[in-house]
Amino acid sequence: MKYKFEILDNEDKNTLVLSSDKEIYTKRVSFSDDSAAEQFPLVKQLFFLPFIKSVVLDKHLILIEKLDFLEWKDVQEEVVEQIENFLNGGGVIFQIINPITIYAENTPNPSVIKFVANKKLVNVAHEFKDSKSASYCNIAKALFNHDFISEIYIDFNFISITISKEYKWENHIMEIREYILSFVRDGNEIINPKFDIEDIKVDKIDFNKLDDISKEIAKLIDDQIKPAVASDGGNILFQSYDSDSLEVKVILQGACSGCPSSTYTLKNGIETMLKDYLPGKISNVVAING
Repeated sequence: MKYKFEILDNEDKNTLVLSSDKEIYTKRVSFSDDSAAEQFPLVKQLFFLPFIKSVVLDKHLILIEKLDFLEWKDVQEEVVEQIENFLNGGGVIFQIINPITIYAENTPNPSVIKFVANKKLVNVAHEFKDSKSASYCNIAKALFNHDFISEIYIDFNFISITISKEYKWENHIMEIREYILSFVRDGNEIINPKFDIEDIKVDKIDFNKLDDISKEIAKLIDDQIKPAVASDGGNILFQSYDSDSLEVKVILQGACSGCPSSTYTLKNGIETMLKDYLPGKISNVVAING
């Protein structure tokens, strides 16, 4: 039996309500964009249309909310035809994707364990020193409910967690791994998407305002150093360059912050590399929070 949709009357002129004799989905699910629609190919297909604001699947119904710049009467027949063609041509409403996994990695910092997911968690890096600073990040807020957690750093597909000095990780690794896995697997929102945007990051350097040497240093750090640091569960940010003293200041985050080997890494790794690339331009590299 093929899918056939009927347009139902609706008082909300911004919402198109479609009904089918075939069940669409077993329960009501809502989408404001396609970021949470990995398992819903039909919803992702609808969000390719530039005027779609939200989509709701509810048993035998599809509710599609549009933006204000057009009227449904001008496009609703085409939308219905597209949905029918997609589903009757082999497209699916829901699909099971690869199961989510979380594994734990040791880092050079004995106080920090890196928990790695097989899916993207955030778009940009976030560091939280306490629960108050994590007000917009649901998973960080939840993790801070464990009294042995002191700091959290999240970047792309991993979470680096610092344990308080009076505790040992060996007693808590499995507990936290299972907690993160359950949180992500249940579909909870990781972070408020309004805060997970590159342009609003407070620690972002305005590249256009840097002098030429600072630009080169910042680019070297981003291209050459950050990937290696991230593999150890940390992050490094360019903070400043003093053209008189030739000193470079950086910010360390995640597993790098407070790491016993961070001084060695700065001097024998980062500082040496910058001196090689920029001879005569670098005197030393210091971490303002190391």
